Amino acid sequence: MARSLSANGAEHFAQLQRDMAESYGVQSVSKHFSVEPTIAQELNDAITAKADFLERINVVPVSEIKGEKVFIGTNGPVTGRTNTKTKAREPKDASGLDDTQYELVSTESDVVLRYEKIDAWSKFPDFAQRFSTAVQKQIALDRITIGWNGTHVAVDTDIDQYPLLQDVNKGWLQQLREQVPHQVLKEGAVGSGKITMGAGGDYANLDALVHDAKQLVDERLREAGDLVAIIGSDLLAADKAKLYSKQGDTPTEKERIELSQVIATYGGLPAYSVPNFPVDAVLVTSFDNLSIYYQDSSWRKSTVDNPSRSRTEDYNSRNEGYVIEQLEKAGLIENIEVLK
Repeated sequence: MARSLSANGAEHFAQLQRDMAESYGVQSVSKHFSVEPTIAQELNDAITAKADFLERINVVPVSEIKGEKVFIGTNGPVTGRTNTKTKAREPKDASGLDDTQYELVSTESDVVLRYEKIDAWSKFPDFAQRFSTAVQKQIALDRITIGWNGTHVAVDTDIDQYPLLQDVNKGWLQQLREQVPHQVLKEGAVGSGKITMGAGGDYANLDALVHDAKQLVDERLREAGDLVAIIGSDLLAADKAKLYSKQGDTPTEKERIELSQVIATYGGLPAYSVPNFPVDAVLVTSFDNLSIYYQDSSWRKSTVDNPSRSRTEDYNSRNEGYVIEQLEKAGLIENIEVLK
């Protein structure tokens, strides 16, 4: 049965709409409107700030829906010497990339907040901040989820069939699978159809596995000093379980394990756990090699009250895409099974 906003909740939501209209420079936010690029940048920065991982990578405004990648790094030496008495100096093209293009697709992030939550929040003086934070946090998490799990771009997405947003966009891992399959390892030598880790498996432990993932990175970039290992939660849990079995009965050792201060590196690389990264995978790259591009003039928005559904609705759309700046600077091992 439909319900109504309380008088206090309705007053706060109406004030929120007026404040947002003034902030975005429009008459009403209940009608779909275009966000000015400078304000879109501020909105994007607020979303980025809601997730530590997004602050580590590049989230970049671009003017075109298709174009050249923004951060094309070098993949080889550029230093040498030329005998100019006999020939001219020849600058080196160190990028060496065949695929330097990006392409963005229309992306919608529409967030529902039910009347019960609006009524509860209306008791607090920071109502507007709570509302904005809820919307921005979900968009931030969705961006990360698509980056790791996106496999294709559907005209009409289906969250029931693809709960990890696999059909919204092609994420970073899918681009590696399609564009540099020789840098992706998903089947080992043992013959199980998987990569196995543990006694008798393809890898004895996580250190050895991360080491081999690093070897998938181009040798000219392998020792750049900024590589990290992003490790699936199941693999980290299995490694922690081994530590529990060996040292968990000792109170001081158990406390160290609980505080996640046991092992800071695997395979000689700093290790990170990131939300919604595949639980059975390891990616070696640098944070600044991963990017999300959005078209700065494409952001559209509206915030409306929908009494027929007893909820408020915040609509956001923009053209967005996922980019690996240097494909050679990434190595992925996936489909990993931990042997018992």
